[in-house]
Amino acid sequence: MSSPLIRLHPLDFQWPTADPFLFCAFHQDDYPCGNEALGPDASLAGRSIGQDFEKRDGWRMYHGDKVPGFPGHPHRGFETITIVPQGLVDHADSLGAAGRYGNGDVQWLTTGRGVQHSEMFPLIERESPNPLLLFQIWLNLPAASKMVDPHFAMFWKDQVPVVSELDADANDIRVELIAGSYHGLKAPEPPPDSWASHPESHVCILLVELSPGACWTLEAAVPGLGRMLYFYEGETIETAEQTIAVKHGLELDSGKDLSVKAGARPVKLLLLQGRPIGEPVAHYGPFVMNSREELQQAFLDYQKDQFGGWPWPRHDQVHDERGRFARYADGREEEPDRGQCAENV
Repeated sequence: MSSPLIRLHPLDFQWPTADPFLFCAFHQDDYPCGNEALGPDASLAGRSIGQDFEKRDGWRMYHGDKVPGFPGHPHRGFETITIVPQGLVDHADSLGAAGRYGNGDVQWLTTGRGVQHSEMFPLIERESPNPLLLFQIWLNLPAASKMVDPHFAMFWKDQVPVVSELDADANDIRVELIAGSYHGLKAPEPPPDSWASHPESHVCILLVELSPGACWTLEAAVPGLGRMLYFYEGETIETAEQTIAVKHGLELDSGKDLSVKAGARPVKLLLLQGRPIGEPVAHYGPFVMNSREELQQAFLDYQKDQFGGWPWPRHDQVHDERGRFARYADGREEEPDRGQCAENV
């Protein structure tokens, strides 16, 4: 039987993906202690402020000048799925929605016909470092959903199913289910206009952790799906009769099982899977449409009204000393650390 491994891809900051995904950005920053402005309590001298991607001293400011992150910017025509296993993100958008989430939470934003949002990384710890680990996945929208109303959703950590299992030698395996289904469990419902909301799309997003020596099998799905498995932390894995070093993506045949055995160190993996949308992709900067003409219209529309403007006092909006929360465009607020979900808390 032929191998399920089609191709290996070296991994850097932006990971290659397969249709229906557009790309996956991998952020891993060892931020220092924070200051009173929620930025780094360290000199910014020598950094290209506003465009700092160098990872000097193990961390980056990205487009921020006081707080690391991505100040207000527009999107149209796709979805962002932001998974934050470690660290915090402050969200604000042109719909009036806002939030602080992280340390296991997931945000899912359907940009649809257009939205501005900011994603800042507040360094709230003043006496200890503020490490950040974050995946931002861009999932395409089909032509029929490119211009739907934007939709902002939060999946708090305790809403994300986790499967803990043992292999034949009693080694630990942990699987976190962000989208789709796994071993009879279903992830939280994706936004209503998402490609992932269609059962026939077979969209599945998993975070997998293997203890040293653990053997995990990714079972076959229907043939013809885009299926990528990213090995982002550890030392080596053994799979498809190869020993593969960390920082590689595995492009897979979705119709075949794949067995993965961890090496001498714990292993962390991300799976992205889905049926291809199979439509033309016209992509420029923050917009993903089906044609050049639609891209031109997206820029004209943004220039006209900035997708509703920016209702926040700062383009790098942060939320001071608040805990985790979500404020939706309709005024609802959630505070998972206090167990609250109410109107206008």
